[in-house]
Amino acid sequence: MLDATPLTEGWILRHERGPLAAVVPGCVHTDLLAAGLIPDPFLGRNEDEVAWVGRREWTYEVELPGGAAGGHDQTDLVFDGLDTAAEIRLDGRLLGSVRNMHRSYRFDITGTSGLLSVRFASAYAEAEAVRRRLGDRPNAYPEPFQFIRKMACSFGWDWGPTLVTAGIWRPVRLERWSTARIARVRPLVTVEGTTGRVELLVDVERAAVEAGLRLQARVGGVTAAAEVEGTSGTVRLEVPGVELWWPRGYGEQPLYEVELTLYGEGDALDVWRRRVGFRTAELDRGADEHGTGFTLAVNGERLFARGVNWIPDDVFPSRVTRERYRERLRQAAGAGVDLVRIWGGGIYESEDFYDVCDELGLLVWQDFPFACAAYPEEQPLRGEVEAEARENVVRLMPHPSLVLWNGNNENLWGFRDWGWEERLAGESWGEGYYLGLLPRVVAELDPTRPYTAGSPWSGSWDRHPNDPAHGTHHSWEVWNREDYAEYRANVPRFVAEFGWQAPPAYATLRRALPGEELAPDSPGMLHHQKAEDGNGKLERGLARHFAVPEGDFDRWHYLTQVNQARAIAAGIEHWRSHWPVCAGTVVWQLNDCWPVTSWAAVDGDGREKPLYHELRRLYADRLLTLQVRREGLVLAVVNQAGEPWVPGGLRLRRMSVEGVVVAEVAVEVSAGARTVAEVRVPREVEPVGAKEFLVADGRDGMGPLRAVYFPVPDREVPYPVPEFDVEVGPGAVTVTARTLVRDLLLQADRLGPAARADTGLVTLLPGERVTIGVDGLEGVPDVEDVRRVLYCVEPAR
Repeated sequence: MLDATPLTEGWILRHERGPLAAVVPGCVHTDLLAAGLIPDPFLGRNEDEVAWVGRREWTYEVELPGGAAGGHDQTDLVFDGLDTAAEIRLDGRLLGSVRNMHRSYRFDITGTSGLLSVRFASAYAEAEAVRRRLGDRPNAYPEPFQFIRKMACSFGWDWGPTLVTAGIWRPVRLERWSTARIARVRPLVTVEGTTGRVELLVDVERAAVEAGLRLQARVGGVTAAAEVEGTSGTVRLEVPGVELWWPRGYGEQPLYEVELTLYGEGDALDVWRRRVGFRTAELDRGADEHGTGFTLAVNGERLFARGVNWIPDDVFPSRVTRERYRERLRQAAGAGVDLVRIWGGGIYESEDFYDVCDELGLLVWQDFPFACAAYPEEQPLRGEVEAEARENVVRLMPHPSLVLWNGNNENLWGFRDWGWEERLAGESWGEGYYLGLLPRVVAELDPTRPYTAGSPWSGSWDRHPNDPAHGTHHSWEVWNREDYAEYRANVPRFVAEFGWQAPPAYATLRRALPGEELAPDSPGMLHHQKAEDGNGKLERGLARHFAVPEGDFDRWHYLTQVNQARAIAAGIEHWRSHWPVCAGTVVWQLNDCWPVTSWAAVDGDGREKPLYHELRRLYADRLLTLQVRREGLVLAVVNQAGEPWVPGGLRLRRMSVEGVVVAEVAVEVSAGARTVAEVRVPREVEPVGAKEFLVADGRDGMGPLRAVYFPVPDREVPYPVPEFDVEVGPGAVTVTARTLVRDLLLQADRLGPAARADTGLVTLLPGERVTIGVDGLEGVPDVEDVRRVLYCVEPAR
């Protein structure tokens, strides 16, 4: 039987001050940090102090003992990931040179021992050498990331630091085996009715050419076998009575263990185990009267995708453990998310990520790693691109959560709109990958899943790549130049990116910027704001709705977080109300890779912003929203549940800001399963002027639902001075409103960095109360201390 021995002990990193103990998997930055040789690059402006690390060569070494073959025919040295350009030597002999972070590598070292060294060139040096050879290409950032097959955002992004890594970033091991081993398994998993089919297409590597080999597989109590012909074989299993795997909110997530064993002359030689789920995944891109659709369907059920974009959860991805993946993805599921898009400037994530998504019912949209740049299609890059695509398509095939392959992020759009076409003057830029190579690889290896050429992509060069009426759309004009109310100006078929910035939680800022007097433009705040004119856009977006506070950082911090939640709500409520024309929203973004002002709902320390809690409302199965249509104000009843919904006790109240009910009506409306129903708001309850607003209240089986509509921006609303009572008990804070209290927020982390509240922004009418759960505090805080960290919208000064 194949014997695998992890190589995790005894590694050193060569450094000018002498050898350092190294952690493998890991990277140079984390080893230097552990040794106290560099400051934490996440704190203050230390990022600049460690820029030199990415410009150096680095060497990892470990001694491999001899005489440990254990009676096996062959010994292989296997690297699951090397970051990125490296030479591998054993006992002074060159085993190979590599240049792709997204691939694994295997070297036959049978009969060899001695010093194993892995010398990493600077990723800058490698990328710049390829750029000189192939000629420059345009991109969105002043770094050469498209000239090396490496996590692009390690070169910095508009939310991330420039920390160009090197190291053995995924596990390394020795594999000893005899006769033959399983080299690759391509599982084609399909289902028809209640009958599941698993076809295992197997490649083997032989040490004994003439040996007879047999494959045996089992799944769901069914066993099948096949002979190996040459170096390949196919095992087919038909499993009756399977249960379907569903995305969360649509059903359960049953997973079936598949075990494949390779036999020689009666002996088991190697075993391959994975979990699979039985489901179908389709993408409807049919034309209709609205344009060209983009609707995902699982098991024939068409769905409005409630999505988030995922970036690497740490700029040092080797630090992301299975437990951290689970925590972050549970946060996504807890916010009502059912689709996670792995963005193309990052990585193919580890098996742990997809395993957790399989378990939680989170659909995965996987970008191939191309983002915001013109990518050369010549060697040495073309061969690397095909090799990595082939490896990762097959690696990820078992996962039922994976439902879509996407060729790139924004490169088709960039070619058309960002001045690339003229600058390229006929040079290659990646189109051959997205419209040629990658769809061929997916069709050949993984025909059970759809492929789309890019995001955004209208499906044809006959239309603008980012045409909202066709395919996927990225809505960035709003954040960059407009008011978030402009999200309501159109109905894209699928909104794959849109977002609004806000700073991270206060405790995150305090940890990241120790000792700094915080201000929107203080040195550390500016360093941890990577977007072009980011603070200017924050301020302009805020000024359209609120009086921008001068010299009051705490107020600015609160209001920018409110504005982020309001902006995303404006988009999602509008687009969800237009289902099935619009078939999904994917918020930019779920997470951060360090402490930074960004579009994330969960900040770099894992703390939820108010946006996170707002997503729980916006992505719930059932949603009430008040929308302005051409015919006037309507109440949209959005029902994504599998049963019809008649909101209980549905009433509309026209109110004054003083809390007086000016008019009230009861309405009846029914929304069928997975549908949206609308009812025109009666004229008598439409708010008039700045002093009035409309409240819609109803219920479903989970509790009360509410929609609030103010006809003018907050800066024009004559809010009363908010008055409320506060009670504090173990693990809870209860607030009772004596006036209208708009967007009340308890910033629990200001009471202690470990404290978290379970509720975000809440609007209370006079006499209403809310109880907010708080954990992570020792003891019961003083009422006045709690009052100091309760924020709400106040009258304009």
